[in-house]
Amino acid sequence: MTQPVSPTQQGRPDRGAAAAQVSGPRKKDGPARSGGLRLDVRNLSLLGVLAALVVVGGFTEPDAFLDTGNLQLILTQSSVIGVVTVGMTFVITSGGIDLSVGAMVALASVWATTVATQEYGFAGILFTAVIVGLGAGLVNGLLIAYGRMVPFIATLAMLASARGLALQITDGRTQIVTVKSVLDLGLPDSYFLGIPPLVMMFAAVTVVGWLVLNRTTFGRRTVAVGGNAEAARLAGIDVRRQRLYLYLLSGLCCGIAAFMLIILSGSGQNTNGNLYELDAIAAAIIGGTLLSGGRGTIVGSVLGVLVFTTITNIFALNNLQSDVQQIAKGAIIVAAVLVQRRTSAHGET
Repeated sequence: MTQPVSPTQQGRPDRGAAAAQVSGPRKKDGPARSGGLRLDVRNLSLLGVLAALVVVGGFTEPDAFLDTGNLQLILTQSSVIGVVTVGMTFVITSGGIDLSVGAMVALASVWATTVATQEYGFAGILFTAVIVGLGAGLVNGLLIAYGRMVPFIATLAMLASARGLALQITDGRTQIVTVKSVLDLGLPDSYFLGIPPLVMMFAAVTVVGWLVLNRTTFGRRTVAVGGNAEAARLAGIDVRRQRLYLYLLSGLCCGIAAFMLIILSGSGQNTNGNLYELDAIAAAIIGGTLLSGGRGTIVGSVLGVLVFTTITNIFALNNLQSDVQQIAKGAIIVAAVLVQRRTSAHGET
């Protein structure tokens, strides 16, 4: 009697086997747990670094740094780039990169602050900022997922195009916001229990991002695509659609960040979001998100943002020039990547 032929013997991929490749063999449960432990240790290390920075700031400029207004300023400044970093964390976890986040923030902020847009009030500004961010993210996603362009090239092209369009809209001028309900959110009277509204918005985006990445199918698919895109495809994941959604998510975060930046500055400028891509990528990898994909942590990324913002604040209070700040950020990025490579090498042995 002829025995039935399995899908694998017929040359077709076995979805069950592919799913096992995505999730990993059961015998590696131990290392997986140790990987989670490493992430916890990394987060604790970042908390230690943050505590050390607070001590340094309190020692060098005790009156200015420990002032309530300055601490609120640190949290507020962290909020805008923090929202961008949440979106960047998803993209990097999937094995991609987005160099256009700063330009998308600039484009969304100037489009949302035109005279025509401001006629529609608070809702018009918010809606425009989010839609412009989503639109730019959609273009990135289509080029990368369905146009098969390298993420570096596609987002680099978006960076140049969005910056140019933002400059064309503003003609190099600053667009002042006149909508009172938007400006009021940046005033101390709008603080709730001493917490600025921008910080609460950042906290909400962080919580949602953490839940999506760690508690949903979308998050598991993101990690699977970043870990092994081909195995994810064989397991039944639509890799191209997943990548499209991820760049849409990054654009959404940029739109939200643009609205927050409008509240913070009370204006729209074509220079908004300058070097945000550097700060977001740096914060993500400092926090433990693997640059090659397959591992990401929202909590670590948020801590990375706080570390960088605190460093910048300490430098500013001590009257150090901006070029010194950029050199320090570059050195921190290199150190973080080297630590990641060393950690990955130990994990493979």
